[in-house]
Amino acid sequence: MSYQHILVAVDGSPTSNHAVTEAAGLAKASGGRIRLLNVMDPVAHISGFERPEVYSQEVLPRLRSAGEALLQQARQRVEQQGVPVDTVLIENMDARIAQLVVEHAQAWGADLIVLGTHGRRGLARVLMGSDAEQIARTAPVPVLLVRLPAGADCSAASAAKAAS
Repeated sequence: MSYQHILVAVDGSPTSNHAVTEAAGLAKASGGRIRLLNVMDPVAHISGFERPEVYSQEVLPRLRSAGEALLQQARQRVEQQGVPVDTVLIENMDARIAQLVVEHAQAWGADLIVLGTHGRRGLARVLMGSDAEQIARTAPVPVLLVRLPAGADCSAASAAKAAS
């Protein structure tokens, strides 16, 4: 199958960065394009002690800036492969991240969703949940879950990301 519209959800983690690399290879091979998506989750950064004006004037702009920087770093890596790419930052206020990714994939007409996953099992998966699993279960298109290669060290992957 030829994937022409590949959606990659990015969060800056080593597994997410590896997913960008894999998606760029697929897009290059199929002549497709990539959309990098970051879902900003400001609710996760509320301590409950900020005044509303501090939150809206300081916290939210910093979160937006960090999300845009993350998307631009990933975009540069994809562009270096000669693959057409664009970026989207979504601000999430109350939906599950998985729901937003699936909805965006449908609206954009994605043929494939590529995600990095930690492959958590057992109690860790139950406690932390799995957006990747939920996306794989509900997406109307194929979902490629990408893990770091066996033996890859997350700190080494982070150092490689910083060097690129």
